[in-house]
Amino acid sequence: MEEEETLKHWRARTYFLILAAMVLAFSAAGNAQQPPAQQLMTKVKIGDPAPDFTLPDHTGKQVKLSDFKGKKNVVLAFYVLAFTAG
Repeated sequence: MEEEETLKHWRARTYFLILAAMVLAFSAAGNAQQPPAQQLMTKVKIGDPAPDFTLPDHTGKQVKLSDFKGKKNVVLAFYVLAFTAG
């Protein structure tokens, strides 16, 4: 009975440590990939070509704006508060 309790505590500690390590790894990776806000700001004037950027499509695949250059027209639409409760 005592061995069973010890095994349960060992498993619980192990799961907790693995979970904590994963959270730390993902948060560190997310912070490392984000450039400073100053680099994100680009001033575009009317008539300027759009800067290249990458965003996920509806299936999650990463798509670059430059992938469409010379092939298709691109329309960007922004819906304020789309998919939010507000």
